[in-house]
Amino acid sequence: MAQSTHDLSEEQWAALAAEWRGCAYCGASDRPLQRDCVQPISRGGRYTLGNVVPACGSCNASKSNDEVTSWLRRKKLDERAFLLRHHEIGVLLAARFPVVDASLG
Repeated sequence: MAQSTHDLSEEQWAALAAEWRGCAYCGASDRPLQRDCVQPISRGGRYTLGNVVPACGSCNASKSNDEVTSWLRRKKLDERAFLLRHHEIGVLLAARFPVVDASLG
């Protein structure tokens, strides 16, 4: 994990949690949320704005390092709704938090 770039700021995490308004997978909003990598670290994912979603502890532990769409299907969760919402929030927050290319400075 130390070899990968992880650049999710606290401000970005707060924005993600606010936009999702609960667990990105099951929708639970009555429990603490954890940062979950849609593409797990073990599969090349990183803690970045486009790869992290808020997840309840139950979903985060259950998903573990599984591929998200097969896990959603196995749990009988709405795969299409998750993917659409993930895309919508990604577009919204990408505009709010543009990527700064340090090599241009």
